[in-house]
Amino acid sequence: MTTNLGFSTSVDFLEKLKNQTATAHKKLESLSVSGSILSPNMEMDDYYNYLSLMYNVHNSTQEIVFPLLADLIPDLKERQKTQLINDDLSYLKYKKGKTIPVFTKSNISIPFALGILYVVEGSSLGGRFILKNLETIPGLDQQKGVAYFSGYGNKTGSYWKNFLNILTSYQEQHNNEEEIIDGAVYAFECIYNHFLNPVNNEN
Repeated sequence: MTTNLGFSTSVDFLEKLKNQTATAHKKLESLSVSGSILSPNMEMDDYYNYLSLMYNVHNSTQEIVFPLLADLIPDLKERQKTQLINDDLSYLKYKKGKTIPVFTKSNISIPFALGILYVVEGSSLGGRFILKNLETIPGLDQQKGVAYFSGYGNKTGSYWKNFLNILTSYQEQHNNEEEIIDGAVYAFECIYNHFLNPVNNEN
């Protein structure tokens, strides 16, 4: 690892970001809600619950984070996910639960917002892995009802790399890695707390 204090390379920064969010990431993945989506015995109610929870995450992201980053990330509109979730719920004939905010911190800065989006966009990579399990579940095995987890399709990798390029470029220009990391940790903690209370998402 580099020992200089103010001029970390892009690789060093991304490694630090990953390392300092690892505990919060594992904590989120340890929840039963997170595990249910990867189970070969997943029930449709589990799937509905997960989609409803993630709808709130993405809705909050689009309302709170996107406006702050509109001048920085040119393809934000293509990164919107709420309509994909709505499409899946409609196909499954489930009614979307009550929409509740996930990110409630006021006066969020641009680097903090980038940290939040790092977590939310990163979920698209995991979504491709989850998709493989979903397509083994009866009712989801015809590539229907999985629009959200299909995400960017074959472009998932390139969308992720493009975001990381913007993220690291911004960090190098403004030297605010700690604020970006704080935003990412905050995002993981907020999603964790949101997943702990699925009852809030019942109809």
